[in-house]
Amino acid sequence: MIRIFFFLLISVSAFGQTIDSTQVFSLEKYLTWVRVYHPVMQQANLLENKADASLLEARGMFDPKWFGDYEDKSFDQKNYFRIGEAGLKIPTWWGVDVKMAYLWSNGDFLNPEGKLPKNGQAIIGVEIPLLQGLVFDQRRAQVQQARLLQDGNEATRRTIVNELLLNAIETYWKWAYQNQILQVYENSLNLAQDRFELVKSSFEQGDKPAIDTLESLIQIQNRELQYSQAQVDFRNATLKLSNFLWFEDLTPLEVSENLRPENLHADWNFLEEKPNPDFLKNIADSHPELQSILIKQQQLQIKERLKREQFKPNLRFNYNFLGNGFDWTDNNSNEAVINNLVTENYKWGLKFSYPLLLRKERGGLELVRIEQLENQYKLGEKQLKISNKIIATFQQLETTFGQINTLESMVGNYEILLEAEFEKFRIGESSIFLLNSREQKLIDAQMKLNKLQTEFQKLKWKLRGAKGQLQ
Repeated sequence: MIRIFFFLLISVSAFGQTIDSTQVFSLEKYLTWVRVYHPVMQQANLLENKADASLLEARGMFDPKWFGDYEDKSFDQKNYFRIGEAGLKIPTWWGVDVKMAYLWSNGDFLNPEGKLPKNGQAIIGVEIPLLQGLVFDQRRAQVQQARLLQDGNEATRRTIVNELLLNAIETYWKWAYQNQILQVYENSLNLAQDRFELVKSSFEQGDKPAIDTLESLIQIQNRELQYSQAQVDFRNATLKLSNFLWFEDLTPLEVSENLRPENLHADWNFLEEKPNPDFLKNIADSHPELQSILIKQQQLQIKERLKREQFKPNLRFNYNFLGNGFDWTDNNSNEAVINNLVTENYKWGLKFSYPLLLRKERGGLELVRIEQLENQYKLGEKQLKISNKIIATFQQLETTFGQINTLESMVGNYEILLEAEFEKFRIGESSIFLLNSREQKLIDAQMKLNKLQTEFQKLKWKLRGAKGQLQ
């Protein structure tokens, strides 16, 4: 595993920035790596390509197609027949299929309808659906579905990215919290060691009893245990952070020990993010999860339209202009060419089918309508859940901000008390027990403050994630 510090140190060209051993690995830089290289991001970006490929495939149903057919039968030294046909079929968006072909045949045992002019016969024809398929058909439905798939995949991509970034951000602030805890225990251990030296010196001078040195030593041992556990927790948090960091060719990265997170703070004006009724009412217009459901509803509407089209009788009309070879004039006729094509040299027909009971069509339409109802219920439920989640997250954020202000004041007061207690201890009016007790309360308050500050940062981004805005 390659350490991310190495890549930052050599100024990766993608970012054009350098870093020294004391630089903070900010949330912005961290998210830049996640957005560019994380495998889930790469997968999410493939959804756009997948949708484009689906649209290309659907449009392929309207591609012109070459076709050809050839048969030759010879038996007992007799040439029964040679029949061939080659041409081009052109489907159109309006349901009309155009056909251009050339036929040839010869042989001793041709069916009468198979006999053609000596030069073969060119054909230009059309096939038109007169009822079912005239205004809408399977081909047009597939293209419209593919276009909606582009929007649907984009909404899905945004949902995936939103979830990934939210998990990555929460992991970052957990890493920042463990770093802050590590600093608190490191500072408390240093203080305990300094105090032990002070008490030991006072004991040697006869000012303090021996029991005070023992209690000071025990305090150092407790702080060493706490600091050791904090180191383990910080390393574990660093490893979890590394899970989100990758480089080119799916190369995993490891966060160097030389990197540190941002300091915890709560200076963000969260009131600007307060959800208003208009935003919650129209949240389906912007939230990717709700957009996915709305697009699914549009897809079902296309499906319903196609099912309704199947209730019409299937009546198809075809008309073919016939030529003598490639000659569209009839030299044996005195009539105009257009009259020859319409009244003489032609072939036309009708194809009709209609199911008597329509059970397949009625069942299919009913299933689509049930799917639409299910999707509507899902939309209403999801929109309510998202709206309530946004409101609840903001309320929790507001409460946490107030608690942080209270704890900051408490930490300041505990610092004053500790300073006063230490002065009393220095002049002999207090004990090491009371001093340690004051200090422990300060540490506990700092730990609570750090935890709330971490929670505040996580809630801030969780609120944006609930809004679907982590892009």
